[in-house]
Formats: sequence, C-alpha cells, structure tokens
Amino acid sequence: MAEPTVTAALDLVVREAADVAHRLDGDAAERALDLLDRGHRVFVHGAGRSGLALRMTAMRLMHLGRDVHVVGEVTTPAIRSGDVLLVASGSGTTTGIVQAARTAHDVGASVVALSTTDDSPLSEVADVTLVLPAATKTDRSGTASAQYAGSLFEQAVALVGDALFHTLWARGGQTADDLWPRHANLE
Repeated sequence: MAEPTVTAALDLVVREAADVAHRLDGDAAERALDLLDRGHRVFVHGAGRSGLALRMTAMRLMHLGRDVHVVGEVTTPAIRSGDVLLVASGSGTTTGIVQAARTAHDVGASVVALSTTDDSPLSEVADVTLVLPAATKTDRSGTASAQYAGSLFEQAVALVGDALFHTLWARGGQTADDLWPRHANLE
C-alpha cells in the first residue's frame, strides 16, 4: 500500500465536498437565501467546528453590511420577529441548537438549518433545512465520508455559507471596494 500524501488527502476532501455540492437541493438553498436576504438581522449558532464555520459566514455577511450576531457572545441582542437564525447541527439533535431554534421560532424569527437530515427535532422547527449529505460526527462507518468524524459536514457548512454570501453579494450589486472598508482595521 502506498504511503498517504497530503495531495491525495486534499483530492479526497475536494472530491467529497464537490459531491455534497452537487447533491444540494437548489430549491431549498434559494428559500434559505430568500430568508437570509429578507431578515432584519441574522444570528448564527453552531457548536464546535460547525459553529466556527458559521462564524466565517457571519463575518462575510457583516462585510455585506448586514447586522449579524453570533449566539453566545456577550454583545448579542435578543432575537425577535423578522430576524433570521442560521444554525448548523449535523445530527439535528444538538440540544442547545434545537432550543435556540425553538426560541427563535417562538418569537417569530425565521430559522434556516444546515444538517445531514431533514428528519430531526431541528428540521421540525426550521423554516428550511439545507440537507448536506455528509457523515455526522458519530458516524465512523466511512460510508458517507472517508474523512474523520464530521469533517465533511463542517467543510460543507463553510462552503455553503460562502456560497450564500457570494450569491447575496452578486445580487446586491456591491463591489469588492464597497465591502473592503468593513474589514477589521484594529490589527
């Protein structure tokens, strides 16, 4: 057996991510995009690496000039009617994520979920669920992905977040120069 290489691993990651992209439901993605576009404010929430991926999406939405908040930060205001909660949970059962989605729904906010399934407590409360056909973190069978734990799901969350941002940017007519002044300048 050949020695594993970084380029072979990268080929695997790219191939699996492309497969997820090709299997994404375009109609559901458009519904998610519409909710994000119409929302007064956008809140993002995820645990672990999924949460980190959503923080990247929050930053890009901020670059568009959107009012964006990361759930759990001390400066995050209360969500209210007309807002959107963008959440990620591979299993759709992560307690804190499901509870946040229920709270958002109860106050009249929209909920956009990224998950590996549309048959979960999270999907029951979400206005739209984008199903990312990837392994959950507890799936070690190698069937949905050869990568470790939920790696493919977390990568897909980041990629879908960038795709949502890019589509909103393209539709909004702002230039890269329009977005640039919103980058952090305290470094």
